[in-house]
Amino acid sequence: MRIVQQALYLEVANRMRGMIDAHALVPGAWIDESTLAAQLGISRTPLREALKVLAAEGLVRLEPRRGCFVNELSERDLDEIFPLMALLEGRCAYEAARNATAQDLEALEGLHAELARHAGTGDIDAYYETNFRIHEAIQRLAGNRWLSGLISDLRKVLRLSRHKSLKLPGRIQESCAEHLSIFSALKAHDPEGAEALMKTHLLRQRAALTALGRTARAEAAAPHVFPNVSSRTKAGTP
Repeated sequence: MRIVQQALYLEVANRMRGMIDAHALVPGAWIDESTLAAQLGISRTPLREALKVLAAEGLVRLEPRRGCFVNELSERDLDEIFPLMALLEGRCAYEAARNATAQDLEALEGLHAELARHAGTGDIDAYYETNFRIHEAIQRLAGNRWLSGLISDLRKVLRLSRHKSLKLPGRIQESCAEHLSIFSALKAHDPEGAEALMKTHLLRQRAALTALGRTARAEAAAPHVFPNVSSRTKAGTP
């Protein structure tokens, strides 16, 4: 059987997912097709095919006569997605607790040690990537391709809110403690405990995003206080 080279538009879609993850293309941004095609060294045809793929995944939206925009997740989107993720990832943890071998747990232990180091230094970017690898590892251990497919699709969309919840003061330490508790349940081969802890972990992520949004709205609504120019001048301030 011949090995068929991946279509160019799929490579472009992969590249653009990375750009969205890295916020080189930020939520809400208009995508300048001509500039992006030139930047990637391609024509606009594979770019437009790639945009259709990303639109189907919910990462971008195509608007008639306006063009293409990187999607933004609304509060309603987050309220609808996180409970689903909690259910799905909770089930993953349940299955993983039943399936995990000693070798699997040893690999997870290394990842959790890495996670704890990043939490200790407050390195949000490194923490986020290790956290992502842990969730993917638990997903693989579950061994359910249908469950995995659903989670992967939703996870792509949630990356639009990339590690925002970790910016809440104290959240990175709380998240790490939650992961260590989940890992303890996996090591104990406690499916129900792992499932319950994973659900709580996901819902606390949503609660952190809610708290951040509330703070941002309060700061935006607060009156800005400007210094008194005349008093500064009298005091000799330049």
